Amino acid sequence: MPLTDDAQLPPGLVLAWGRPAKANKLGRKPTQSVEQIVDAAVELADADGFAALSMPKIAQRLGLTANAIYRYVRSRDELLVLLGDAGWGPAPDRISDAPDWRAAATAWTQAMVDRCDIHPWLCDLPIRGAPMTPNLLGWAEAILKVLTGTGLSPTESLSCALLLDGYARRTASARRDVRDSPTASDQPAAVARFLEPRLRELGYSILAGLMAGDQYTDEVHDDDVTFGLDRILDGIEVLIAQHGRDPLS
Repeated sequence: MPLTDDAQLPPGLVLAWGRPAKANKLGRKPTQSVEQIVDAAVELADADGFAALSMPKIAQRLGLTANAIYRYVRSRDELLVLLGDAGWGPAPDRISDAPDWRAAATAWTQAMVDRCDIHPWLCDLPIRGAPMTPNLLGWAEAILKVLTGTGLSPTESLSCALLLDGYARRTASARRDVRDSPTASDQPAAVARFLEPRLRELGYSILAGLMAGDQYTDEVHDDDVTFGLDRILDGIEVLIAQHGRDPLS
C-alpha cells in the first residue's frame, strides 16, 4: 500500500482508521486515549446536545486541562469526525436478512432514523462530503449492495442511497425538532377547537376537515416516515424496472 502524507488528508481521517496521528509535543505523556476522548464527547452530546460540545467541556469531563486535550485530537473539526463515526456505529445486521430489496432499503433507512433518536445530535453534525470513516462506509456499502443487487449501476445506486440518506436525516431532524420544541402543543384538542372555525371562515375547508377529524398534527409518526419512504422506493422501483429486471426480486 502506498504511503500517504497525512497532512493531505481531511481532519480526523487518520485517527478514525486507527492510525496514530503525528504526536503533538505538548509536555507530559498522555493519560487518556482517543477513544476515551470520543466517549466523553458522546456522553456530553447525549446529555446536553450538540451546542454544548466544546473542547474545554470535554477536557473538564475527563479531568484534563483545556490544552491537554489537544494531545489526542488536533481540533474540534477532527473530533467531530470521530464523534460522527462513533455515533452512527456499525450498520445494522438486519439489512442483509431482509427478504427483498424494498424491505432491506426500508430497514436501512429506518435504522438511520432510529439512530438519530438515540443520538439526536447526529442531525446537527455537519456533512462534509462522501463517507470516509469506517462505520459510515459500512452503512454506505450495506445499502449499495442492496441497490446494485437489483441491477442498478453503482453510480445509480449511489444516487439512490444519497436520496434515502437525505430523507432519513430530514425526517429524524423534523421528528427531533417537533419533539423538543417548547411551543409544541400539549392541548391539541383545544388548538383544534380554536382554529377550526377560523379556518372555515377563511375558506380553508380541507385544513378544517383534517383538523376536525384529528388528522392535522405536528407530530412525525412512524406511519408518516413509512409513507414518504414508500413513495421514494416506488420511484426507485420504476428505475429498476427500466433495467428490465423484476423490481421485487
